[in-house]
Amino acid sequence: MKHRYKTLSATILAVLAAGHAGAQDAPSTGDGDQQLDEIVVTATKRSTPLQRTPVAISAISADTLDKERVMTVQDVTSLVPGFQATTQGDHGVITLTLRGIGNDSAKTEYADPEVALFVDGIYTPRAEGAAALLMDLDSVEVLRGPQGTLWGRNSTVGAVNMQTARPVIGDSSGTVQFGIGEYDRFGARAAVNVPMTDTWALRVAFAHEQHDGYVDYQDPIGQIPSLADQQAAWLASGGAAADFQPINPNLFVTSGDKYNAQNQSAFRISSLWQPSDALSWNLSVEYFRDRGTPNANLMQKPRAGQPFWSALIDVAPHLERDVLALRSRVDYDINDHLSLSYIAGISDFSGSSDYDQDGGAQVPTSFSTGATFQQDRTNYSNYFSHSHELNLKTTGENTIDWILGLYYAAEENDIRFDIPIFNGTQQGTVAWQGSFIQPEQKVSSTAIFGQATWNISDDVRLTGGLRYTDDHKENNGGRGWGWQYNPAVPQVPISTGTTPGPGTGFGFGVGGINDGEYDHEQTTWLIRADGDITDKFLIYGSVSTGYKSGGLQDGGVPYDHETLTSYEIGTKNSFRNGRITWNNALFYMDFRDFQLAAPITFVDGSRGLGFSNVEGSTKVSGFESELNARLTDNDRLQVVLSLLHQKKLGTLRYAGSNDYQGLPACPPASGIGNCLDVTGNELAHAPDAQLHVAYEHDFDLASGARITPRISAHYETESWLSPFNLGDGDKQKSYARGDFTLRYEAPQSKWWMDLYVDNVADGRVRTNAGRTQVSPGNFIYLSQYLPPRVIGVNFGFGF
Repeated sequence: MKHRYKTLSATILAVLAAGHAGAQDAPSTGDGDQQLDEIVVTATKRSTPLQRTPVAISAISADTLDKERVMTVQDVTSLVPGFQATTQGDHGVITLTLRGIGNDSAKTEYADPEVALFVDGIYTPRAEGAAALLMDLDSVEVLRGPQGTLWGRNSTVGAVNMQTARPVIGDSSGTVQFGIGEYDRFGARAAVNVPMTDTWALRVAFAHEQHDGYVDYQDPIGQIPSLADQQAAWLASGGAAADFQPINPNLFVTSGDKYNAQNQSAFRISSLWQPSDALSWNLSVEYFRDRGTPNANLMQKPRAGQPFWSALIDVAPHLERDVLALRSRVDYDINDHLSLSYIAGISDFSGSSDYDQDGGAQVPTSFSTGATFQQDRTNYSNYFSHSHELNLKTTGENTIDWILGLYYAAEENDIRFDIPIFNGTQQGTVAWQGSFIQPEQKVSSTAIFGQATWNISDDVRLTGGLRYTDDHKENNGGRGWGWQYNPAVPQVPISTGTTPGPGTGFGFGVGGINDGEYDHEQTTWLIRADGDITDKFLIYGSVSTGYKSGGLQDGGVPYDHETLTSYEIGTKNSFRNGRITWNNALFYMDFRDFQLAAPITFVDGSRGLGFSNVEGSTKVSGFESELNARLTDNDRLQVVLSLLHQKKLGTLRYAGSNDYQGLPACPPASGIGNCLDVTGNELAHAPDAQLHVAYEHDFDLASGARITPRISAHYETESWLSPFNLGDGDKQKSYARGDFTLRYEAPQSKWWMDLYVDNVADGRVRTNAGRTQVSPGNFIYLSQYLPPRVIGVNFGFGF
C-alpha cells in the first residue's frame, strides 16, 4: 500500500498545484498558495501520509516541537486531544493518561502503563529515560485508542512513538542551540550529520538542560516552638521528663540543591548504512544522565507567612539516573512485493533517589510529637531490558496488503526501597519503617501478530488484525521487611548500610514474601473499514481491543489483567487546496478490570504496594478534533479539542492509599487497614473538556529577516486528581495557561533567536494530590505542580 499512498499523494499535490478546488473548499483568499507540509506517520508500521491513515493519531513535527519548546513528554500533552501527563510520588516519574485512562503503577518496578512509550518503534518500559529529554527528534506520534494488534504490549489505550532524527547519506549539516533563563537556566543542544562514504552516514546529537529548583527552603527557626512549649508537648504525650530532648534545627535542610531542579544530559550517535536500494541498517547508541532533583510535595495552602513555592524540608533531595540504550533496525526488500524488518533494542537503567514524602506539612511540637517525618529512599534500582521484533510485509500495489510479525521482550530488575516514618522528627519514636528488597523480578512477553487490508476498490478498504500474547512474570527472593516495635531496639531511621533480618539487632521482621509466578495469554484484535468520500475526505470506523497483563503485587498476591474494547468513527479532511486539515474522532470505550495501584497499609500494620481491579465496566466516551490551518502565507493556526463523557468507575469497594490519610477503616476481610468505596466515582485526570489554541504570524522585514510572535493557550475544565474524589483538595479546578514566544530569524545567515515566556499568568496547576490528617476530619492537602512562570532566551544557528 506504500506505493499506492505515494501515488495518491502525488496526484493530490498535482491537482492542488493546478489550482483545482473541491466542492467543500473555501474560495481562494488570494493570499498565496503555500500549503501545509505533508506529514508522514508510521502508525500502521508503514510510512503513510497522516491524512490517508485511518487511525486517530497526532503527529507533532520537529518544527512544532521546537516552537512549543517541548522538552519532555509532559510538554507534548497540550498538543494532543485527551492527553495528560502527571508527576507522581517520590520517583519524579511522569505517568501518562489518554482519553481518561491511565495509572500510577509506572513509578514502580512493575512499570506497566496503559499508554506505551516507544522510541523508533522499540518499547521503552522505563519512562524515566525516554520521556526526560526529547533530543533531536523528527516527530512525536501519539496513537489514540487501543493499539494491541500492531504495537502490542501495554498500549491498552494508546501509544507514543518518538522518531529520532536519522542520518542522511551524502548530507553535511548541523545545528547548534544555546539558552539561558530564570532560575539560572542553561541549555545547550547540537546535532551534526556527517557523511562517511557513499553508503554510510553518521549523526551525532547532544543535549543538556539545567535550572535551579523552584522550591525554597523554609527556615525552621521561628516555626518550631520554644523550648518550654516543646517540653510541655512532650510531657502531654505521656513522655518521661528524663527522656526529653530539644528539636535539633540542624535536622532541617536550609541550603544545597533545591527540589524541582533540572540537571539532565543526553548523547546519541546514530549510523545509517545503505549498501543498496534493497538493504538499510539504522543503529544508534544513546546515553542519558539525570542529576536533578524530584518534584516536591507542596502545601496547597501554605502556613501564614510562608511563600507558596517553599517547604519545611528535613530530607535533602537526591536523584541519580543513568540509562544506556542501543537501538537497531534492519530493513531488507526481498523483492518488489515483500519487505523484511528486524527491530531490536537493549536498555540498561540504574537509579537512586531520596525524597521528603511528608512535605513539611506539619511543624513538630516536640522532637517526637506534632508532625511526621517520612523519608522515601530508593537505595538502588536496576533494570535491564531487551526486545526483538521480526516482521514481514507486502510492498507495492496489492489487492491485499498484509504484515506478519513475531515479538519478544524481557526485563530483569532489582530494587531496594526504604521508608523510615517517625513521630515528630527523625529524633523521635518510630511510627513505622520498612525496607522493600526485590533482588530479582523477571518479565517476559512473547507475541505473534498479523494485520491485513483488503483494497476492495480504489476508495474502500477493509482491515482486520489479530495478536496473540503470552506474558510471564516472576518474583524471586523479594521480601518486605517491617518494624517489629521492639522497645529494646534503638529507634533510628534505617540506613542504606543496614541489612534487615532476624537476629541483626535492627528490629525488622518479614512483613511480606513476594515470591511467585504469573502467566496469562491474551488475544487482541482489530476490525476497521475506511473509505474516500472524496480525495480530500477520508472516513473510517473501527472496533479494537487492548490489553495489559496482571502480575504479582507485594506479598506475592496476584492481580488480574485488564482489557479495553473501543468503538470509534473518525474523519480526516483537507480544505482550501491543502491549506487546512481538520481531523475528528468519536469514540466509546468499555474498560474492564482497571488496575488501580497505591501504597497501602494492611490489617496487620505492614505496608506495601497494592493493586485492586475495578470490577465490571468503566465506560468512557468522547470526541476529539484537531485543526491545522495556514490562513495566509504568514498566518498559522492550530486548534486541539477534547471532550469526555461518562468517565465512571465500575465497582471497587476497598480502594486504599497511604497518600490519603484519614480514609475509613476497612472490614478485616478486605485485608486493607483503611479504604473507601470508589464505585461510580469519576476517573482521575479526565477533564470534561480540553482546548489548546496556538497562533503565529510572520512579519517579513525588508532585510529578508523575519519576526514571528507565537501565542499558545491551553484551557481545561476541572478534573479529579485521584479516584477517591475527596473534594476541592483532591481536584484541579478549571484553568487557563498561556505561553508566548517571539522569534527573530535571519534565513540567509541561518541563525535565529527567540524570547520565551512559559506560563505567562504564573498559574498554579496541580498534577497530583495527597493529604495529611491533622485531627479527625481536619486535613492538610499537598500536591505537585507544573512549573511557575519562566522567562528566557534561546539562540541557535545551522550550518
